[in-house]
Parts: sequence; C-alpha cells; structure tokens
Amino acid sequence: MTLGSSVMYVVSVVLPAVQAEFGVARADASLPYTLLMVGFGIGGLLMGRLSDRHGARRVVWIGSVGLGAGYLLAAQSQSLWGFALAHGLLLGLAGSSATFGPLVADTSMWFVRRRGIAVAICASGNYLAGAIWPPLVQQAIETVGWRQAYQGLGLACLLLMPLLAQGLRLRAPLAPAQGLPPARPQPGAAALPTAAGGAGQRTEARDPARPFGLKVATAQGLLCVAGVACCVAMAMPQVHIVAYCGDLGYGAASGAQMLSLMLACGIVSRLLSGWVCDHIGGLRTLLLGSILQGLALLLFLPFDGLVSLFVISALFGLFQGGIVPSYAIIVREHFAPQEAGTRVGAVLMCTLFGMALGGWMSGKVFDLTGSYQAAFVNGLAWNALNLAIAFFLWRRVSGRLGSAVATDAAVQVGR
Repeated sequence: MTLGSSVMYVVSVVLPAVQAEFGVARADASLPYTLLMVGFGIGGLLMGRLSDRHGARRVVWIGSVGLGAGYLLAAQSQSLWGFALAHGLLLGLAGSSATFGPLVADTSMWFVRRRGIAVAICASGNYLAGAIWPPLVQQAIETVGWRQAYQGLGLACLLLMPLLAQGLRLRAPLAPAQGLPPARPQPGAAALPTAAGGAGQRTEARDPARPFGLKVATAQGLLCVAGVACCVAMAMPQVHIVAYCGDLGYGAASGAQMLSLMLACGIVSRLLSGWVCDHIGGLRTLLLGSILQGLALLLFLPFDGLVSLFVISALFGLFQGGIVPSYAIIVREHFAPQEAGTRVGAVLMCTLFGMALGGWMSGKVFDLTGSYQAAFVNGLAWNALNLAIAFFLWRRVSGRLGSAVATDAAVQVGR
C-alpha cells in the first residue's frame, strides 16, 4: 500500500512544477489529481469485486502494472491532458485502486476481536506513503526534475509490488475458523435474547438485511455521501498545502515538509483510531473523527505563520487519519461479510471522489478569489455534512439499542 498510494501525494508535490511547465491556471493544474481520484474511486469498486472473486494477490498484480505504466507514460507526457489521462486511467483506475480497498477489505476478514487495529495497521500504509514520498520527490525535483522522479517510481512499482504480492497467497475466510473463541460483541450493538431464550444469553441484534434499520441501498448511499463529504474537506490541506506555502512565501520545500508531517501524524492517528474502533465501534469513531477534522480545518483560518502551519498540519493529521478506515469497520459491523470487498470498495470510491472534487474545487475557489480562505470555509461546510450523516446513523443505532434493552428488561421482569 505504501508503494501503491505514492501517487496520491506525489502529484501534489509536482503541482507547482507542472503548472509552471505547461503554463496553466491553478485549477487546471489540479486536474491530474482530480482524474487520479476519480479513476482511483471507480477502480476501487471494480478491484473490490475482483478481490471478492479471485483474492487480493491477483488484484495487486494488476495494480503493479497500472502504476508502473502510468508513472512511465506520465513522465513522457508533452501536455497537461496527456499527464492528466495517465493519472486517471493508469495510475488511478488500474493502479492505486488495487492497493487500498482490496487490501483493507481482505484484512478485515482475517480478524474478529482486534479488527479495528488490524485494519488501521494495513491502512497506515497509505499515510506512510504520504510521509515518505513527498520530501523524497521534492528533493528529486530539485536535483533531476519531476520526469525522472516519475520514472524512478514507475520502475520501483513494477519491480517490487509483484514480489510483495506473494505474501497474499491465501483467500480470506468469510467466518472465523472453527475452534476460535467467540467474538466479543461489537460496541453499540443491541443485545437481545437468543433464539433459545436462555436467561443471560445475549447476541447482537444487527441484521445485514437492515443495516441501521434502513434498506441496504439507503444505508450504503448514506455512507457513500458521508465519504464524499469528509474527503472534500480533507482534500483542501492535503492537495494544496504545498501551493499554499508557496503563495505565502515559505517555499514549496516547506509545504512538502508540512505534507509529510501531516501524513506521518496520520499514521499515528490511524493506529489510535483502530484501537478506539475496537472499544467504541466504527460508527462512533467516524463521528469523533469528523468533529476533530472540522476543528483542525477551522484553525487554518486565523493562523498562517510558518510555525503555526506546521503545528496545525500535525493536528490535522492526528485528527483525520482514522476517518476513512472507520468506513471499512462500519461495513463489516453492519453489512453481509461476503460482500465486504464490493461494499468497502464502493464507500472508498466515494471518499476518493470526494478527494477529487475537493482538490479541484479548492483550486477553483482560489482562482476565483485569489485566496485559500474561502476554500477552507468550503471544506468546513462539507465536513458539517459528514458530521450530520454520522450523527444520524449513530442516533439510529443508539435508538435501536435503547429499544432492545428495554424489551429485554421487560422480558426478564415477566419471567
């Protein structure tokens, strides 16, 4: 995942160089990132289905070819459109998409009691890419140029990813193996008497046919809209922090360091959020992450000093890193496990659409206003939408829990 996710952060670092070389506006220079995320999102859904049918290893093989070819072709592009299409079709659709959703879904199938931290460790590869690649690529741009940096990344993906994929030989089980201790009830799950009706025997009242007490399509749709909203907000700092620092006079190198710090803190955030997931459940983790992400975005408005931006970037990484992996936990807690790859892929597709929309939208707002202040406000509005959906779903689960507990108590009193 660290190799496969590299392009998500590299393209932000090369944005100023690409804009200068092709002589385009900031919004146009954001187009490769937008197409990358659209391709990443659509590819995530397709790769999730392939992973459900054929396992994660073959999907990663496809990704290694897509990434290698995409980097090499993008390095040879002579126009912005050629550069953007290489990102959308190869690096996104056939490349990075194979190394996020399928690996997260596959990991979620192997664990029961510590599923949250397991998924968080896996998903941290995405942010590890953000911590490693921006400063390295920025250094390469300054010494040999962005085209040569892309060529090196392409060769690394072609050579290393197929070797790493050999560790994914086994298919994940749909249920815990026989002999394992029973799973601990997930936090927030309604406790009801078992079919046998024995006193003190309780089981989860989660029905995959009615997640959150809603139709499956409705529940999936709400999670998808929430994914778009949280990532439109998330994209503003991640995509434009390098350009923002350049506009403030701090230089692209400082911006790359901020991005690296933000995503390094995101690794810590993902691990902590995984631990939190195991204790309070995926939905509450999403709600907490949405509140904290909104707070960090708000801090970008009044502060624009170099030190303060480094501090806020670190806080932003610490606050938002666990949001996207929490969707995988929510899907595993509330939907049928045999559909995990497809449904996780669908939600992650929407998060990437959100990143694509947020990256382009922030550039467009900058072009219209000449400032990133309005772009931060736009991100806050989208974050509020995500928070509203998370709160609505949490209230649905909490209401059903209270009703179930009351019913159970009445049954016990009757006995």
